[in-house]
Amino acid sequence: MAGGGPEIGRERVLAYRASAQELHRPARRTADLAVTELGVQDTPHGSARLALAARGVTVFDDDRLELVWSMRGAPHLHRRAELPALAAAIWPLDDADAARRLPDQIRAGAAELGLAAFEAAARAFAEVVTAPMARGEASRAVSERVPAELTYDCRPCGARHVSGALFQQAGLAGGVRLAVSGRATTLAPLPGWPGPPARAADTTALVRTCLRLLGPATPAHIAGFLGTSVTALRPVWPEGLVEVRVDGRRAWLPPERLDALRDAPPLPGVRLLPPGDPFLQARDRDVLLPDRARQAQLWRVIGSPGALLVDGEVAGTWRAKQAGRGVLEVTVTPWAGLSARARQEVDTEAATVATARGAADVRVTIAPG
Repeated sequence: MAGGGPEIGRERVLAYRASAQELHRPARRTADLAVTELGVQDTPHGSARLALAARGVTVFDDDRLELVWSMRGAPHLHRRAELPALAAAIWPLDDADAARRLPDQIRAGAAELGLAAFEAAARAFAEVVTAPMARGEASRAVSERVPAELTYDCRPCGARHVSGALFQQAGLAGGVRLAVSGRATTLAPLPGWPGPPARAADTTALVRTCLRLLGPATPAHIAGFLGTSVTALRPVWPEGLVEVRVDGRRAWLPPERLDALRDAPPLPGVRLLPPGDPFLQARDRDVLLPDRARQAQLWRVIGSPGALLVDGEVAGTWRAKQAGRGVLEVTVTPWAGLSARARQEVDTEAATVATARGAADVRVTIAPG
């Protein structure tokens, strides 16, 4: 009980998160999965579908879900009914928080706007996106309506337009949902949207959800996930959390989840997790994968592979590509030898990936690590 909290090993943390995130496949409909409370990231497009498949989903159409820009401005699948509350929970907490969330390309000239920057972008979305429209068209129209400090000269486009990072962070508040087809993104209005939030609200409840699904964690870990700072998060940090020590380092968890943390059994079997899977979203990467060289292979700046999970541990990477009409080629690169059982399960999981991607057949290659 060093430092006032029980000592918990990283293996127990991984077992807890796998259970909390339902990687044991509880046979639920998509919107009933716990991970949809925080959203399932869809970067690159299609990865959210693979994350759901890894949790046993076989029917992906669920009219209770919407794809929107949410955490850090990234596209996520969320429960539609929870979107107004989510928009308020991820809204910047004050002017300083808003200024910090502005991208470098406009921060110097726009930092003094603070919350007004997000309010202007959200109002512009509400005025512009009243019917389905192409992303580029919406960007031009929003750019014309926001203060000049929120735009920049884009050399590739040969035009001045709103920063993409601000554009995506303000989209949900402006009542926008996404539809992606290939490389084209269409924006459309969310029916019955109540308008941008007047202020941040219920961020504490969102933090508790983060801790339940990604914990035990620190304020820095949660701030990183939400795209804010520890300073901004501190006033809304939940009270009454239980402290634990994860391999000697302090972390926190809702008290009602402590027994689940202590008792969680290791996740058996193989999972092929896509880039951006909720299991990979925790910011304590040394807990997820202690080897720094392996971290660099898994979390890349551009073009990250998926993660091979074997008995609850990240044990390698994988990639998939089309190899002909209706054929998907899955290449798995384990970092150590796989047992006969694990190799057989890799084949089964690759077939799950192929089905989720709409392929009729799959070819699996085990590459040397």
